[in-house]
Amino acid sequence: MSDVDVLIAGGGLNGPVLALALAGAGLRVAVVDPRPADARAGDNFDGRAYALAVASQRLLKALGLWAGLADDSQPIRQVKASQGRPGEGAAPFFLHFDSAEIEEGPVGYMLEDRFLYRALLAAMPGKVQHLSGLSVTDQQVTAGGVEVALSDGRRMRARLLVGADGRGSGVAARAGIRRRGWDYGQTALVAAIAHERPHEGVAQQYFMATGPLAILPLPGNRSSVVWSETHDNARAIAALPDDAFLDVLRPRFGDFLGRIELAGARFTYPLSLSLADRYAADRVALVGDAAHGVHPIAGQGLNLGLRDVAALAEVLVDAARRGEDIGSELVLQRYQGWRRFDATSLALGMDGVNRLFASTNPVASVARGLGMGIVSAVPALRRGFMRQAAGLSVDPMPRMLLGQAL
Repeated sequence: MSDVDVLIAGGGLNGPVLALALAGAGLRVAVVDPRPADARAGDNFDGRAYALAVASQRLLKALGLWAGLADDSQPIRQVKASQGRPGEGAAPFFLHFDSAEIEEGPVGYMLEDRFLYRALLAAMPGKVQHLSGLSVTDQQVTAGGVEVALSDGRRMRARLLVGADGRGSGVAARAGIRRRGWDYGQTALVAAIAHERPHEGVAQQYFMATGPLAILPLPGNRSSVVWSETHDNARAIAALPDDAFLDVLRPRFGDFLGRIELAGARFTYPLSLSLADRYAADRVALVGDAAHGVHPIAGQGLNLGLRDVAALAEVLVDAARRGEDIGSELVLQRYQGWRRFDATSLALGMDGVNRLFASTNPVASVARGLGMGIVSAVPALRRGFMRQAAGLSVDPMPRMLLGQAL
């Protein structure tokens, strides 16, 4: 009845991870990836990296990928967060999370895009049909499945179509799934920085009125900087040559890591909140940014997507083993019921934190500082926030986020 069981539109990260999880359980899977296969598989460091929560690291371990990635990752051993102003350093009250307080180990791991994508690319041959350089241009629900048109003119049939094609998801639009959200008025400036002193595995987060600044540790004396500014400020800063860019960054970065210099390319990303009204439609499911695009304030975008992947893979594999139609409404509603509340509440929570710290009201500033001081001073609160950041508070937890194979 179909060419494959599951066809996944989107070959970024969530799509290939889902494909490998499903293929490992015996389902026939194809990934339609608009980019050429070698587009991100080079050896050169370009500065793009992700903060993987412990739960996400366990998912990669369950797929058999982590052993080949561990040596290129940087454990996040501590997290420090504070209000900040350019040139003034951290405020007196701040949050300090130490991974020694939880038994699971590091709060997370920093991993460069090139290593993760290359590992996924290498794992797919022989397991997953990887159609690179192509895109899905149309989809039609048929009896017992969905028929998909590709950009090269061919057509494929599947029992289920998964949209892992980002915030502007064509899969979602063609399925009649609407989106809600708003622009934050901010753009993220992303770059890698080489510095004189070791970071000791500490992630730093400064909340400033124009947007948060994250300094995230990479292997060696390097860090990834995610710096949010207003659109106008970011546009002007992005247009500067490298030396002038560093002159603007240094007062915000501080001197705690000594001298700094650029260690890779610079990128900009406009920031917005984008939530799909539904995560499932007739023969369609959404994962990652196709379902929810969030503020990078806590580095949870990819982690949220991998939670979707783990939940959807478990729902589909269990349904297939019971002999159910994996593309049926009954099966897909299990996935939506599992994921929608968690993803939406976390997205809105990050939205609220961003708005709270953007306020210039002096009373709000005092309240923010006291709030962080209280959380930092109460062990139970600290551990709760750390477990949330590590992705360990999902209930129920998908098996792959526990490191278990399907």
